[in-house]
Amino acid sequence: MKIKDIRAVVSGGASGLGHAVAERVIAEGGRVALLDVQEGPGTAAAKALGANAAYFRCDVTSEAEVNAAVAAARERMGGLNLAVSCAGVVGAGRVLGREGPMSSEFFTKVIHINLIGTFLVDKAAAQAMQSNTPNEDGERGVLIHTSSVAAFEGQIGQAAYSATKAGVAGMVLPMAREFARIGIRVMAIAPGIFRTPMVAAMPEDVQQSLGAQIPFPSRLGKPAEFADLVMAIVGNPMLNGETIRLDGAIRMQPK
Repeated sequence: MKIKDIRAVVSGGASGLGHAVAERVIAEGGRVALLDVQEGPGTAAAKALGANAAYFRCDVTSEAEVNAAVAAARERMGGLNLAVSCAGVVGAGRVLGREGPMSSEFFTKVIHINLIGTFLVDKAAAQAMQSNTPNEDGERGVLIHTSSVAAFEGQIGQAAYSATKAGVAGMVLPMAREFARIGIRVMAIAPGIFRTPMVAAMPEDVQQSLGAQIPFPSRLGKPAEFADLVMAIVGNPMLNGETIRLDGAIRMQPK
């Protein structure tokens, strides 16, 4: 796919990794729709990105809202050929915590946002993409999930989060195989410790400590570097059915 021809929906696009992807799409001459539950930040982000960006309020746990937002985004942009799922929550908590066992409601909420939300965006986007005119490789679109190194080395307190991030990685290959017949690629990126809004809100000494855990480069990842990998995936048609770690060689310890 030619990057300048991107028509993208980005869930969680109002901030963090999703916003970095949106910025890069716009910088490359494409169009982007920000799907986010945060109305104020979403509207402001789209306005700052310019005429080729739009915001659509969307709770990714609602199938009806996702379907409506994706359809509206496709109409607004005149097409859809890239969906990047960045909406998510950390959902930290021990299974057997100080105040008692983790509630099933808490675990389910994390699953709904991180895992089911990604599935719903995929499904709506793929349905829209299947009618695209294919390029010379027969490609009609690309779906990219945001997994995490926690999918592979989940720490104490990350049972719910790790389960969801392993799940979004686990969906990649079966979806890539199913969608091969209609020319849609499916990939996932598993970032390590990045300077997202949540991390940026931590004290500076905590941020430095986190960065020091990364072998090389010994610093927090930059959202723009996540966006770089998204663009590399879009531009390389042989990248399909795989999860790529983007982590500076970190391997998380138990806690």
